[in-house]
Amino acid sequence: MNKLKQLTGSCLCALLLAACTGGSAETLQSPDGQLSLTAGVKDGRPYYSLAQGTETLINPSALGFILEGGPLDSNFRLKDVRRSTFDETWAQPWGEDIEVRNHYNELTLDLEERDGLKRQLSIVFRLFDDGLGFRYIFPEQENLKQFVIMDEVTEYAFPWDAKTWSIPTNGTKYYEALYTASPLSRKDTISTPATLEVRDGLYLTLHEANLTDYASLNLAPEKVGEGEHLVNSSTEEGVTLRAALTPWSTGEKVFAHAPFATPWRTVIVGHKPGDLILSRLMLNLNEPCKLEDTSWIEPGRYVGIWWGMHMEAYTWAQGPKHGANTANTMRYIDFAAKHGFSGVLVEGWNYGWDGDWTENGDAFSFTKPYPDYDLKRLADYARQKGVRLIGHNETGGAATNYEQQLDSAYALYRSLGIHAVKTGYVNPMLDHKELQHSQYGVRHYRKVIETAARYGIMIDNHEPAMPTGLQRTYPNLMTQEGVRGQEYNAWSPDGGNPPEHTCILPFTRGLAGPMDFTPGIFNFRNPVYPATHPQTTIAKQLALYVVLFSPLQMAADMIENYENQPAFSFITSCPTTWAKTVIPDAKIGDYVTIARKDRSSDNWFVGSITNAEARNLTLPLDFLDPDASYKATIYEDGEGADYKSNPYPVKISEEEVTADSILTLQLAPGGGTAIRIEKM
Repeated sequence: MNKLKQLTGSCLCALLLAACTGGSAETLQSPDGQLSLTAGVKDGRPYYSLAQGTETLINPSALGFILEGGPLDSNFRLKDVRRSTFDETWAQPWGEDIEVRNHYNELTLDLEERDGLKRQLSIVFRLFDDGLGFRYIFPEQENLKQFVIMDEVTEYAFPWDAKTWSIPTNGTKYYEALYTASPLSRKDTISTPATLEVRDGLYLTLHEANLTDYASLNLAPEKVGEGEHLVNSSTEEGVTLRAALTPWSTGEKVFAHAPFATPWRTVIVGHKPGDLILSRLMLNLNEPCKLEDTSWIEPGRYVGIWWGMHMEAYTWAQGPKHGANTANTMRYIDFAAKHGFSGVLVEGWNYGWDGDWTENGDAFSFTKPYPDYDLKRLADYARQKGVRLIGHNETGGAATNYEQQLDSAYALYRSLGIHAVKTGYVNPMLDHKELQHSQYGVRHYRKVIETAARYGIMIDNHEPAMPTGLQRTYPNLMTQEGVRGQEYNAWSPDGGNPPEHTCILPFTRGLAGPMDFTPGIFNFRNPVYPATHPQTTIAKQLALYVVLFSPLQMAADMIENYENQPAFSFITSCPTTWAKTVIPDAKIGDYVTIARKDRSSDNWFVGSITNAEARNLTLPLDFLDPDASYKATIYEDGEGADYKSNPYPVKISEEEVTADSILTLQLAPGGGTAIRIEKM
């Protein structure tokens, strides 16, 4: 009896399952002992469960596959069990922190079918202090060489119907939807990351790590009692999620050959919303950097010939308003040099934009500029000014056409000193047949990243597969879209992104990796769609440079809108890569305050934003060095500021602060505060 009292809820559950079914169960604890995993085989079916202390987080949940020709999720025996522990600290060439600790305990179950072909499958679990990662490995074997995955039978059986922030898979293009919160049972199939707000003190995020040669993960809910489950819990208010992989056009999910490893399925566990942002679990589940030299990888701020197209002041295609002409680009280069920007993005410079380019992506050339755009002259001019051109490669979804030009295009860019390229895939089908998030798309995006690395080129990928931490392995993958970004504030028929949108993104899409949201709009007057504009104040646009992480960050407005704007000084001073990140306060969908320390100085930058409600927040500065004095320059909503009627007022003030100081932030409706804190 005394021994039973010492068992955690998860361990006790494992013993009971094993005893009742004749199955096998193994347990694993996180390094700090707070999380516990149970995994094993029950009635021939592999399963796992997760607990925090005595509280169950995931009930026993099924694992396995449906292969072409039959299931590989039952008739197993546990052949071997392996355990290990790992603890290292590694450095990021750029990121939200300099150093990342990678500390986990690992359990591997080696399974074999009890009869028939006796195929083998291993399941690897890594338990961190802040969550769980698990993956499947198909070892090399005689009776399973080439195979096709028709479905992945991975379950997450939750004991509650939690409030969940997610976007729907069906009907959403490019992951560009608004994240909404509702009980999990009311969801259709959802894309990951998905964040569960179980209660105050318990938050979970579901996603994947190291998406390599596989289909992107989606999750389909099923109420308890609607299907066959490992534990009869139909009386509980629970919901089970099942993996729903993005298919090929022919219905298959993954083509593979052994040996083969799937991506990691990840569950981040946090006590506060900010814990989710600070987790590095996904990065730790990716492979270490494969690039021998990363010195050429340079985060930075840039301006671009971009917003003018959305305002219809310029066109991508040739014509009297063509934005990517030599004179206009030189004007942008001069502005970038004057204000300390590292680059200038130019869209519409190359042949292929004339006509319906979304349907005729094969017409794009990535080496031939339009006649009014002198590519070499501009690259030389930018270099003389201490600025670099950023290439733009829109493909219209014609992946094969792009792959055929990768080497010639990237060799040209390298010869011109162009070290960053923004790619685009404005067509939900690659090559008019395959979904971007399928294995076909994942293979294509990886080829682009690896080829770019060989030529010393950084990538900003728009319309991507959802990020999964690959930037650890290939840090030239700087940032990606996969988010409903600023462009929706230019032409969205619903008026633009609602004020709560950016208060949700750090806890959803932002957990997948850097996002190219493109903040920094100062002129909200829209000549094309007068009712559509940023649903923010200018002060909130400033704060987004800290709140939304991206190592390549654009000042997105047309450059003339920054002239004679004192608030612009925050953008020109704000770094894009950080030494340390802290989250003083946050409530998903309502507000968030993030403080980040510069990598190259002792300065800190703070961004605080709110939804449509005005609010006062307190900000203790206890993250500053003790016994030091700082000058805080505060950019806050001015008198009468309101995102609906008066977004422009910005009050700029200075005060001396220390680690003992507590600031009061007054945020207008749809507003924000940005602070630069310089060590004196």
